[in-house]
Amino acid sequence: MSVAALRRATRETVSGLPREFWWLWTSTLVNRLGAFVATFMALYLTLDRGYSASYAGLVASLHGLGGVLSSLGGGVMADRLGRRPTLLVAQVSTAASVALLGFVQHPVAIAGVAFLVGMASNASRPAVQAMMADIVRPEDRVRAFSLNYWAINLGFAISSMAAGFIAEVSYRAGFLIEAGMTAVCAVVVFLKLPESRPTVHKNEEETTGGVGLGTVLRDGRFMSVVGLSFLVALIFQQGAVGLPVAMGQAGFTPADYGMAIAVNGVLIVALQIPATRFIEHRDAKRLLVVSSLLAGYGFGLTAFAGSLGVFALTVCVWTLGEMINAPTQTGLVVRLSPVHGRGRYQGMYTLSWAVAALIAPLMSGVVIDHFGAEWLWGLCAVVGTVAAVGFGTLMRRLPAEGAEIADVAPAGTEPEVRTT
Repeated sequence: MSVAALRRATRETVSGLPREFWWLWTSTLVNRLGAFVATFMALYLTLDRGYSASYAGLVASLHGLGGVLSSLGGGVMADRLGRRPTLLVAQVSTAASVALLGFVQHPVAIAGVAFLVGMASNASRPAVQAMMADIVRPEDRVRAFSLNYWAINLGFAISSMAAGFIAEVSYRAGFLIEAGMTAVCAVVVFLKLPESRPTVHKNEEETTGGVGLGTVLRDGRFMSVVGLSFLVALIFQQGAVGLPVAMGQAGFTPADYGMAIAVNGVLIVALQIPATRFIEHRDAKRLLVVSSLLAGYGFGLTAFAGSLGVFALTVCVWTLGEMINAPTQTGLVVRLSPVHGRGRYQGMYTLSWAVAALIAPLMSGVVIDHFGAEWLWGLCAVVGTVAAVGFGTLMRRLPAEGAEIADVAPAGTEPEVRTT
């Protein structure tokens, strides 16, 4: 792609989105620029505090468990209290708990506060996604979610590089910087973002019976999509849990792994915007089928990697799947969600990724220890194929883009579809 074409694609990708979206996007970027804790938590506990690797793993698991529990809680809050109050509570709580984590010293206290950090930080995600769906036109949502995903990766790439330098000076400084930048996000939300939750009229609530978690759980097609999302998430998690272990067993150094996995961030930052132009308004079913296959077989090809260059090539393959999957799947969740249940539906979707982050390390460890890394990569290919077939089967009658489920109808009737 020429420079002129890239500029044109960038201009077309960022144009036409409301001002509120860009403030929410800015909040996301600032938040990820300060995301130091996840990067150096293990090093902080093992090198600076002298704890064992097992204890560091326990703390990481508790942090993830907190995220699992808050996924649904954050979604319920976004629907009941509103998107803006949920974001404020989550970000202020995250800032306070992250700052506290830099000062607590007792191992039980560290584990407990890490659990709180996981809860607080993950609680904002359903609210962000629901607010984005509220304020962006249906035809622009995939583009908006793609830009938000780009901001997440750009911020994380910069913060990951900065984390190493900050850790050399002071781990506590890293905690305080993250707390401060999260507090800045709360200020942005408070000053610039109005509440976007759709108004629920009393007669609508009486007609539909409301949208609760039970409604989400009874939505068979959506829960099937959540299950497929979990399978895809299990695959993508292997980039952080299975790949470093397998490369280490094959004789590669941590620096080699760092170079290979860096390709993921570089590609997303460099190509997400032009990729957005490619996937926007294309058939979601085909995109999710292709992304599932790219993910599964991208990791599957790792079984044949014998050099750093080939490992990097496999990262390229599954990263393409990731760039297609993330905005498309988030947009699909919106299309399958009742207008007044977006928070709960996004919370359930977030839960699938949080649970995958808990299970993936155990799964990869068991498979590698008992069968070998080649079996793990083969399993990724199988799981990717299952997910692709699942998406192809479930999405034969997907609501048209721009047509939304207004609310959940009583049992035995068809849900109302609203065109926005």
